[in-house]
Amino acid sequence: MEIVWGGASNPDDNFKMGAWCANQIWPGQGKTFDSFTTMGMIRKGNLVAVVVFHNWQPDNGVIEMSGASIDKRWLTRRTLHEMFSYCFDKAGCQLVVMRTSANSKVLNRIMKPYGFKSHRIPRLRGRHEDEIINTLTDDDWKNNKFEQNPFSRI
Repeated sequence: MEIVWGGASNPDDNFKMGAWCANQIWPGQGKTFDSFTTMGMIRKGNLVAVVVFHNWQPDNGVIEMSGASIDKRWLTRRTLHEMFSYCFDKAGCQLVVMRTSANSKVLNRIMKPYGFKSHRIPRLRGRHEDEIINTLTDDDWKNNKFEQNPFSRI
């Protein structure tokens, strides 16, 4: 698996990866992200996953992450380390926020052992769908069991 970065130093790929991720999350809705940086995962020459870092609040040290994939094998300890190292080490954040559907059982199950705190907000995704606001502090990230050995497969 190869990791590629978008961002200001690679604006064309950044735009393409952001659009790919938005289309995976909101198919056919034409939604996009504003002011973002991307991290993509390439397998056998094909884009299989993208993480979008957006809604950065540098004064507060907070950033939001969204992502999508078409291959479950993309999520390794190495990619997790790279994702969160960008937030905490490079961007200087003290808190990461990830919003997920309450219906995303697998993703929400992964969050807790990684150190996230989850907050369920009824109807935030509409009358019939709750949303989970997941938060991860830099301290919880540094101390989670996955970060202790970041380069073995999750």
